[in-house]
Amino acid sequence: QVQLVESGGGLVQAGGSLRLSCAASGRTFGSQAMGWFRQAPGKEREFVGAISWRGISTYFADSVKGRFTISRDNAKNTVYLQMNSLKPEDTAVYYCAARGEHLPIVTMTNAYDYWGQGTQVTVSS
Repeated sequence: QVQLVESGGGLVQAGGSLRLSCAASGRTFGSQAMGWFRQAPGKEREFVGAISWRGISTYFADSVKGRFTISRDNAKNTVYLQMNSLKPEDTAVYYCAARGEHLPIVTMTNAYDYWGQGTQVTVSS
């Protein structure tokens, strides 16, 4: 019902920036909270940040707070993750995910119903 496609990953030097995009299908995007997660090799998938369905509220993990921002354009069915001051420890596959309609931001992986395929972000020192 909802398909998500991430893009914008790549190789960047430490201290640099990348912007990830997540394009969504369907007509319910404007009513769904969106989250970003990441998974490094050998590690569990972890919460990065999320944005409410209205786009008014955002929440971030402590590890990225002050460096990453999230925005959304509901007219374009797209959510963005702007990553600044990147560190080697940010290297991971990044996934976007969607909750059901009109549900609030949470950090639990299993609270999100739809997932993209992921995009690789590699930060070199």
